[in-house]
Amino acid sequence: MKLDLKRLYKQKIVPSMIEEFGYKNIEQVPKLVKISINRGFGEASKNSKELDASVKEMSLIIGQKPSIHKATKAIAGFKIREGMSVGASVTLRQEQMYNFLTKLINIVLPRIRDFRGISPNSFDGRGNYNLGLKEQLIFPEISYSDVTQIRGLDISIVTTAKTDEEARALLKAFGIPFATS
Repeated sequence: MKLDLKRLYKQKIVPSMIEEFGYKNIEQVPKLVKISINRGFGEASKNSKELDASVKEMSLIIGQKPSIHKATKAIAGFKIREGMSVGASVTLRQEQMYNFLTKLINIVLPRIRDFRGISPNSFDGRGNYNLGLKEQLIFPEISYSDVTQIRGLDISIVTTAKTDEEARALLKAFGIPFATS
């Protein structure tokens, strides 16, 4: 049986990171805080059926209903009126976060066409990682026949790491496949 990520973190990742980075206290070891997933609606914001389909897809993928964000100001250049739905987001913590990360690593990323690893350069300088997926069809919950339009997702993995090097080591220990370049 494969170790779940929470036990893997406590039993293997913490001791190896203490040894690698020389932390004096267990609380100094970086850990996952949350995973935020969001999607902009784009053209779907004008069509209520597309909007409902997008929210339903996110609910299926994540297992939690997303919160819908509305425009606070009208922007004529983008044909957006005040109060229009422009995006949706979900924040995962604790067990749901680990379950989603397990699914992302073991099922979703290997289903990406011509996958050679994710970019090791998408860290923000403070130990957080951002990943963009171009289509929702790589998730096993989404049926190809139900998709009306290809839409992407943005995934942000937030850690307590102080540097990108520490965060990279943490995510690599969890099993995230970084591309070698």
